[in-house]
Amino acid sequence: MKIATLNINSINARLNNLNEWLQQNQPDVLLLQEIKTEFNNFPFFDMHMLGYEAKILGQKSYNGVAVLSRYPLEVITENMPEFIDDNARYLECRISANGQDYIVASLYLPNGNPPYNNPSDTSKFDYKLRWMDALLQYADKLIIEHKNIVLGGDFNVILTPQDVYNPELFAGDALYRPEVRNRLRFLLRAGYCDTFRALHPKEIGYTFWDYNAGSFQNDLGLRIDYILSSPALTDRLISCAVDKKFRAMEKASDHTVLIAEFKD
Repeated sequence: MKIATLNINSINARLNNLNEWLQQNQPDVLLLQEIKTEFNNFPFFDMHMLGYEAKILGQKSYNGVAVLSRYPLEVITENMPEFIDDNARYLECRISANGQDYIVASLYLPNGNPPYNNPSDTSKFDYKLRWMDALLQYADKLIIEHKNIVLGGDFNVILTPQDVYNPELFAGDALYRPEVRNRLRFLLRAGYCDTFRALHPKEIGYTFWDYNAGSFQNDLGLRIDYILSSPALTDRLISCAVDKKFRAMEKASDHTVLIAEFKD
């Protein structure tokens, strides 16, 4: 079972890139974030022609998450339970494959940084912390009730100094503040596995490079996209790797693909 995650930064703007990548790599499941489209404008037909069923939680121009699957797909939860949110950031589905059920969720966590014109505004960071608290509470419930769970997506969290090209530069950034790093650690302590770091304890695994000139070429990146697995799936983890080719394409997203493989 190959499960990938990608912040695509507008699916319609990068549809050719996505079609090419899917044809070449053919994951069983792809979790998408920042699709930036509502239901009526999502390219369902393109995904169907490539062999994927798609479920989405869309939003006009912003946010939006989706799950693509080669196997039967059923929506379980839209938006974070018991958390009032106007933004489309969480979509959870059940996938039946090879005689097993999988719970897979595509997550797009808030960035949390203040507006450029009002650096003293903490409302976005407060929202991020509340969203993460709701995720922690719900993830505890999931891991009790289900065996095979994957939480994948753009977490907007730099977990360690190893996960950013210049830790000092990000010291006060909402992606790297101790409050958000500790919350992600709590999620890992609850039993979820950071699949990339489990297999690559010392390697750089950047998944994001901004659009500033030279950032990608000089590997000035961040690791903020994760595939987290429940204990039963972690025992079956075969590989997890960053595919930088998607970021190198023309009209690229500022993120690239992270893909994990589990034994059936």
